[in-house]
Formats: sequence, C-alpha cells, structure tokens
Amino acid sequence: MRRICSLALTACLVLSIAGPATARSAWKRRIDHLVGRRSMGVAVRYGDRLIYSRKARAKRAPASNEKLLLSMALLDAFGAAERIDTSFAARARTSRVIQGNLWVLGQGDPTVTAGGRYATSLPVRATRVGRMVRAIKRAGIRRVEGRVMGNKGYFARDWWAPGWDSYFPSQEIPLPTALTFDGNVHRGRHISDPEKRLAAALTRALRTEGVRVGGEPGAGVRPEGLDEIAMVSSPRLRSLMRHMNRQSSNFFAEMLGKRLGAEHFGLYGTIAKGARAIRRYAAGRGVAIGAQDSSGLSYSNRVSPRGMVRLLANADRRSWGEALRRSLPKPGQGTLKDRLAGVGLRAKTGTLDYISALSGWVWLRRRGGWAEFSILSRGLTKTHAMAIEGDIVRTITRSGR
Repeated sequence: MRRICSLALTACLVLSIAGPATARSAWKRRIDHLVGRRSMGVAVRYGDRLIYSRKARAKRAPASNEKLLLSMALLDAFGAAERIDTSFAARARTSRVIQGNLWVLGQGDPTVTAGGRYATSLPVRATRVGRMVRAIKRAGIRRVEGRVMGNKGYFARDWWAPGWDSYFPSQEIPLPTALTFDGNVHRGRHISDPEKRLAAALTRALRTEGVRVGGEPGAGVRPEGLDEIAMVSSPRLRSLMRHMNRQSSNFFAEMLGKRLGAEHFGLYGTIAKGARAIRRYAAGRGVAIGAQDSSGLSYSNRVSPRGMVRLLANADRRSWGEALRRSLPKPGQGTLKDRLAGVGLRAKTGTLDYISALSGWVWLRRRGGWAEFSILSRGLTKTHAMAIEGDIVRTITRSGR
C-alpha cells in the first residue's frame, strides 16, 4: 500500500513540475477540434520538421491542388524563365515569296489570341496574331503562294482522363491543342478546330498588312522537310503559372501538362503523359501520388497532406522556389479574392463536388517564417470546408512552439 501511494505521489510531483510544457499546445488542440471526426487531413511543416499532423498520411483527391504539383514538375523541368515557341515554316521560298504553304507550328502556348475578350482576361502579355504578322514580315515575306496552314500535331487531340465527369470537356476545359486560338473558346463554346481558326485570323491579318496570300486557310498535319522562317514566343513560364494558379485555369494546366509530357516522354504530348511526368517528379522526391491529369479535375488523383508539404519543403530549397510561391494567390487575389483577409498566405485552392483542398505557405507570426501546410478533405459542402480551412489557417499563423 505504501509503495502504491509513493508511486502516485511521484507521478503527481512530475506532472506539477512539468506543468503545461508537456501538454499538447493550445493551437494544436484547436486544430484537432476543428478536424474532429471529419474526413480531413492536415499537415504543417516548418523548416525540417513536421510541427503538426492529423490524419495526414491518408491520400485524398487534391482537386486543383494538382496544379501545385504540376507547377513543381514544370519548374524542375524548364525553370521559371522558359518560353513556349510558335514557329512559321515552309518547304521552299525565295527572298520574299513562300512557294507553297506557310505552316504555323505550335508547341503548347495557351495565350495565342487575335485580341479582344480573351486577351483582356489574361494578366500576361498574350501572343497576339499581330506579333505573328510582324515576325513574318521581318523575315522578308511579302507573298504566300499557297495557304496558311495550322499544324494539328505535337499534341495528341485527347480530351479525357480517368476520373473525369462526362460533362467536363464541354463545360470545364477546352480542348488542349498544341496550336491554340482565343483559349479554344468561341462565343462561350469549346471549339474543336482552333488550328484552322488561327490560320484564318493570320491570313486576314497578313492581307491587311500587305502580304498576299494565294489560298484559303486550313489545318492538317505538317509535312516533312520544312524550314523555319520566323518565330514568336509566349510569356515566361512564371507568368503562365501565375495565371494558371491564381485563376485555377484547367485549360492552362492541361496545356502545360501536355508540354511537360512531351518533354519527358516524347511526341505526342498527351494528358496521360503529363500526369505520368508529375508522378515521376513526386516519386523522385520520395512521395508516392496518384495522378491522372494535370488540372485536378480527376476524382482519381491522390496525394496525402504529409506528401504535399514534403514536396513544398523540397521546392522551397530550389532556385525556383520563390517563383512557385509567388505564382500562388494571396488573400484578395484570384481564387482567394474573398478569403482570409489579413493572413500572410500564398496558397492553391481546390474544389470538386464535396472535395476541398488548400495547400501552400502560411506566415508564422511568432516564428517569423513561412511554413508549408496542406489541408485536404471530402464529404463537406464547399462553404463548410472553406470555413474550417480558414479557421485552421488562422490558427496556424498564430502558432507558437
């Protein structure tokens, strides 16, 4: 009996000496309560240490957080200053005359436009038809005996991924082609012939600027034996990613994903190759994910919050890490326009039916540094999920030890 009392007294003394220092921090208990029994995982990493983890090993659909994974793979492959070229080529020419067709060869620039509404919706310097005309004229061309032809190659014309709902191609994402025109949308509808439409716009513009074109515009697969005549380039990758991530553009994501797939696995660029390149990037950094697309539309994509913050921490150590963080919206921008005012945050949102995600960087006020975080959930309405995500992020930013 005396020994039992002695042990109890010792335990009491240890607890009284240790006090609250050994208890779970208040901010962690707060997040524990917010997560509760919900199907939600949260991970927070600061420096080299995981400082919070709750249901964070389970893999969940990241929705548009997939674009964050794509961004890392793109920057690793190309660097932030990369541009995407669109070139003009022909089989034969004299000093001023193309003796045949003028081919327009795209490699995945999603910004090609004649101007107008699409151009004004892009917070980047778009690749306009007028620039194309000036490049052709600078090359000395004054007459095209044949036609202006848009190339239908470099990317496959696939428009589907496992885990997509049947209506996604008609409502959520235009056809991702290597040669685009006005976002591959016309009067609110997704089009299937952007190559021919661009050829037609370029033909009209060339004629207006005094370059004679003999035939009517068309599209097809480029022949062999072409020589490059001129070229224009897209905005830098950092600018393309900024639009993709802040506006959560599915079109930009699958375009850039196909470009990434072609770089890693050869022609033709496909949605599946882009997803494969993302999986390979993550695996190379010790994180196993499930990727079926680049946009995050697939309900079959999978990543864990722990895996996401590990990849973000790795990115933060790379030369392009700051470009990645700056590509993400902060409160008041893009998809965070009406969320988390006053919080130091750079994060990618993600939403599908009853799936929500928020991952990126949050500023820790007491520690004075950025922490990587990821919140992935399912089974909640968008409004409910966003409210909980907001409470969690505000709790993280006020965290102490």
